[in-house]
Amino acid sequence: MPTPFKGQNYSSIKKDCLEKGVLFEDPEFPAYSEVDSDVEWKRPSELCEKPKLVVNGKASDDLTQGELGNCWFVTAGASLAHEKVLFQSVVPNLKKQEWNEKSDKPSYAGIFHFQFWRFGEWIDVVIDDRLPTKNDNLIYCHSEADNEFWSSLVEKAYAKLHGGYASLKTGRTEDALVDFTGAMAEKVILSKLSLNEPKEIFTLFRKLRNDIDSHALLTCIIDCPVEQIGTRGNQGLIKGHGYIINKFLRIKMEKGLQGEVGSGELMMLRLSNPWGPSEWTGPWSKGAPEWQKVKQSEWQKLGLSLERDGEFWMAFDDFVKHYSNVDIHHFENTSFFAFKKSWQENIFHGEWNVSERSGGSEIISNPVFSHPQFMFDIVSQQDKIMVSLEQHDGLQLNEIGFQIMKVEENRRYRVHISRQLTYESVYMQSRSIFGTTELKKGRYVLMPITKNPGDTGKFMVRLCTGNLASFSNTKELTDECPKGKCKCVKNSELATRINVVPADVKVLPADVEVLQEEENTRKLLSNFTKVDCRGETQCQQSLQFITIPELCSRDIIWKTNMPMDDYRAESRTAGHGMCKQNCYIVFGSLDVVCKA
Repeated sequence: MPTPFKGQNYSSIKKDCLEKGVLFEDPEFPAYSEVDSDVEWKRPSELCEKPKLVVNGKASDDLTQGELGNCWFVTAGASLAHEKVLFQSVVPNLKKQEWNEKSDKPSYAGIFHFQFWRFGEWIDVVIDDRLPTKNDNLIYCHSEADNEFWSSLVEKAYAKLHGGYASLKTGRTEDALVDFTGAMAEKVILSKLSLNEPKEIFTLFRKLRNDIDSHALLTCIIDCPVEQIGTRGNQGLIKGHGYIINKFLRIKMEKGLQGEVGSGELMMLRLSNPWGPSEWTGPWSKGAPEWQKVKQSEWQKLGLSLERDGEFWMAFDDFVKHYSNVDIHHFENTSFFAFKKSWQENIFHGEWNVSERSGGSEIISNPVFSHPQFMFDIVSQQDKIMVSLEQHDGLQLNEIGFQIMKVEENRRYRVHISRQLTYESVYMQSRSIFGTTELKKGRYVLMPITKNPGDTGKFMVRLCTGNLASFSNTKELTDECPKGKCKCVKNSELATRINVVPADVKVLPADVEVLQEEENTRKLLSNFTKVDCRGETQCQQSLQFITIPELCSRDIIWKTNMPMDDYRAESRTAGHGMCKQNCYIVFGSLDVVCKA
């Protein structure tokens, strides 16, 4: 159940208003404008004869930003209107909230509620429907239809959540869409990609097309200095304003059409301008000569059609030349849209603080290991993961990122020295950082990192895998080392690490004859394991009942500081072959010298 914002329960407040026959006036968000003192606050019924949340049962994506100039919010709202399922998450119980003049029983009480996803939970925000106007016209975000009010009311609820309309003067489309949908935001900075070759361009095209096919929401923007936002750039595109991407097409032209088009293949994308009439005027724009080379009916057969006002097509080559960033919003629960496999998600909350949990990003320096650390296992042979690191809003965002390290299979304590780095995200001054990678079976530690040592703030980590069992050992690592068993003995100390993997030809004992045939070599290697310890490598013949190709273990050994403390190196692996239970491979005695 969503958490009521400021403890206001929509159902009970509305019931109370209906019983008393009064219209709701929100004491938590008074009708006062910190932006403009000349504002008049009016309810929708004072602005038109038959107000509606949505007209004709479908939310309009034709929005106007108003005096706040928050085009980022308009782009996010229009994107939301494109997906009915997502729209209903923000605007719950649409039919019950809608004005219903045909009902004999009064249901209107001047109160509405909307839901936003904030740091791991849905928040239910209650508002009254008094809206800021001048001369009987809405002055902030509104729909083109005079009697449609969903966008104005959602904007008011979002302003209340953030402390007022003034807080919406600046913002980011990608952050608003996360708040609207609960998605994970990925930013693709086109200028940082190598897009000099057709193969590289096609790789990006295929990724973005696959994201669209998975029901991700995509928006794009042309970066520019603040003073240039809203100015018309090259070939009709507006700088600093968001566009919605809603379709990708890769078309292989028939031989009869190749000569006319001049290419055997087209890579196209369709964009939508949600906030004004300005459109692309370059190749493949409306009325461009490219469309005249083939009959309109042929283009429609190929899927090159326009479904809404403000839409236009571009060749993908032109797109990567003109746009700066693409923001992709991924959903871990794809069953919202179709019967597809959903991701399994786990959420951590934490904090970077000065006392013990903040550092820097240089992996060769110790401060990086003072950051929070979260452990998880990959239990299948290989699994794809998605990670989103999100910091709380503030006047100044930290430059953040994260690292994933493969660690010993029996690790239960925090990492203090560099281990096998398997993934490192970008570092940006952004509310959220996204990354995805393939990981092999084993234990891993994820570290959320602030680029600058000493930066503080609260954060959330969302970790998604395709296998629920991967969360069986998921937790934050807080202990530095094993605790002493009694007060008279100090805490345990790190003694050594052992790495056990299948042997390769290079480490076989000198007296072992290596056969040339691949099959025989494979059988030979299956009888040996490679053991690494403190930089030294040994190759030992294996016990016969262990299937060595399945063996891969990294273990950490602690010195307990107890009297008569000696060591025997043991590495556990799952039993195979004749052995049905977990078993131990004993390498022999290990002498450990711990220096003071």
